[in-house]
Amino acid sequence: MAEKNKRLLQGLEQELRFLSEIGAEFIFTSEAKNKPWPGHQGAAGEPAEIRTAPAGPVREVDQEKQRVLRVLEEKILRCTLCPLSQGRTRAVPGEGDYSAPLMFVGEGPGADEDIQGRPFVGRAGQLLTRIISAMNYRRQDVYITNVVKCRPPQNRTPVREEIEKCRPYLLAQIEHIAPRVIVSLGKSATDFFHPSAVGMSSLRGNFIEYGKILIMPTFHPSYLIRNEGNKEFRKLVWQDMQKVMEALGRK
Repeated sequence: MAEKNKRLLQGLEQELRFLSEIGAEFIFTSEAKNKPWPGHQGAAGEPAEIRTAPAGPVREVDQEKQRVLRVLEEKILRCTLCPLSQGRTRAVPGEGDYSAPLMFVGEGPGADEDIQGRPFVGRAGQLLTRIISAMNYRRQDVYITNVVKCRPPQNRTPVREEIEKCRPYLLAQIEHIAPRVIVSLGKSATDFFHPSAVGMSSLRGNFIEYGKILIMPTFHPSYLIRNEGNKEFRKLVWQDMQKVMEALGRK
């Protein structure tokens, strides 16, 4: 029992340290509910414009939606449309709530994802899960997927042909899940919705309208890991997630 309690305390300390690093420790205080989020200001200290995603109807997962998305996932698992299928262990369709108001879209599966057939389960995935938890969501409350569904060799950036072959799959997922907000993780995911020569440092933190959906570009968790000595990047991502929470009415 003592050892179990020790592990629980260590886990709690790590989580508190993480939340402190991204500037999210205030979520534990009741007084903070009425305070503006750190860094969420416009010019000259004025409050930033609040972008609210369309509320839409009450969301329920109907049987037809489940059927369509499961058929789509089976199609992805058998897909051989591009050379990435030849080197994969498993395709990674995505996972989560089929009626999620919030979707996360990354670049492509990595080594861990290729083995398990699940998105974001490696180090980057563990970091994403912690960010989702800090937003007061669980992984099963959101939908997580990638632009390409098979792992590129050596985790390289997917090329145009690979993205175009996978494009209909992601578009179908977006159409049927119908999220209110999509967080695009990294440049490849952001370019899927809004091709641009501008870098992520300029793109992140600003909503892009994609039909009726709001897209929030932010740094990929793997970028945060590669630059884990620079805690400022984590704080920037948290600022982006605060805007997402506000758009979804989850202050």
